Parts: sequence; C-alpha cells; structure tokens
Amino acid sequence: MKHDPIISMRNVCKTYISEHKTNEVVRDVSLDVAENEFVVLFGPGQCGKTTMINLIAGLQLPTSGEVVVDGKKVTAPGPDRGVVYQTTALFPFCTVMGNVEFGPKSRGIDKKTRRERAEYFIKLVGLEGFEKSFPNQLSGGMRQRVGIARAYANDPKVMLMDEPFGHLDAQTRYMMEAELEKIWQKEKRTVVFVTNNSEEAVYLADRIIILTNTPTHIKEEIKVDLPRPRQYSDPAFLEIRRKIEEICDDTL
Repeated sequence: MKHDPIISMRNVCKTYISEHKTNEVVRDVSLDVAENEFVVLFGPGQCGKTTMINLIAGLQLPTSGEVVVDGKKVTAPGPDRGVVYQTTALFPFCTVMGNVEFGPKSRGIDKKTRRERAEYFIKLVGLEGFEKSFPNQLSGGMRQRVGIARAYANDPKVMLMDEPFGHLDAQTRYMMEAELEKIWQKEKRTVVFVTNNSEEAVYLADRIIILTNTPTHIKEEIKVDLPRPRQYSDPAFLEIRRKIEEICDDTL
C-alpha cells in the first residue's frame, strides 16, 4: 500500500520583489519526500536551496504553489519541523543542557520528562559529560552536535538541515557526517539536507535532488542504493559522485 508523502511541495515558486527589481529564486518545484527518507538538496551556492528549506520550515511562504507537511499546509513554523543551520545559533547564556531542553520547556513539557529526553539526545550525539558547558567552551563540531540534539529533543517529524557542516574543517566534517548517519539510523526522522558537496551528498542520501542555478528548479533525481555505512572509496560510491558532477557540469 502506498503511503502519502510526509513532505509535499506542489508547483512552488518564490519571488522576492523590491522597489528596484524582481528576483525569482524558486521556479515551479514539485517534490515529495517519504517518511524517514533522507533527501539531499544538491546545487551550487546561492541557487535557492536555503529558500526551499525555509519554505518547508514555514519561515517564508511561497509566492505561488503550496507546501504540505504531514497532511497540513505550511503557513508558519512549527515544532513538527526541526531546523539546523550552518551557524548553530545556540543560546550563549545557556549550557548544553539548557539549549537542548529549550524546545520541550517552551512547549510546557514537565521537567522530569524533558530532562530525560535531553540527556538521551546529548548522549546520542556524543556529548555526555558536557551538559554544563557553555557554547563558547565547545569546538565547532561540538556546537553542531548540540544543535542536532536540540532539534531532535523537540521530537519533530521532519529535520531540515542547511549545510550544517559547511563551516567545519575537512576532518571534523567527515566525523560529523559519520555521526549524523549513525544518529539517523538510531532515531529515524524524515531529513531534508542541503549541501553543495557531492561526496557528502552520496554518503548521506537515500535520494539526491539536483537543482539548477537561480531560478532553481529540479534538474534530476538520483537514488543512492548503497549499503550503510558507505565507503568513500567504493567504486559504486565514486560512480554516483562522478554522475552528479557530470550532470552539474552540463547544466548548472
């Protein structure tokens, strides 16, 4: 039996209009994402990937078309969608525990329940022992772990991740990709992940949506049917990566 997608974008367009010009960013995008699917939006910088994330998050509304999450039209942000950005935007005055507990606390979850949930996700992201640390005491990779734990602790149906590892050095980025893959395997969620790194896309995705330059639309979809965890040197991995870069060379 076929299930309805948890995310559905239908003929979505987004145009910004200012006094001096009109800037069309997203053009006629239709996309379905299944429950617990890990979908990567792949495309060049400034092509509209972040705008698509913001439209799903409800931080922006489409100029035309509609976005539906879990059967409801998106008209505003909501706790059913967790967002992790490249800059984590942690509360600097809160500890790791305070940051991770913030969402459930804001929703009125009792202290015992939210503390247990926060402890679970702090441990899951490998930060056990750092509960009392403040963001300025953590490395970039550790701060991103806090951001991921904070998003998960709010129990969203959908995780939206906008180049969360883009500012990290190469070694930390590889480590965080592996950690995210393990976390996702243990705590399945529907994930829409933005990157312009083809290696990262193939390592993480069930399906890669290749976007064109602005105004962005979907050029091609690639299904990544490789066993997890994936090996960067696997010939099948390298072939998918080569195919992505070939498509981009031809069309972007």
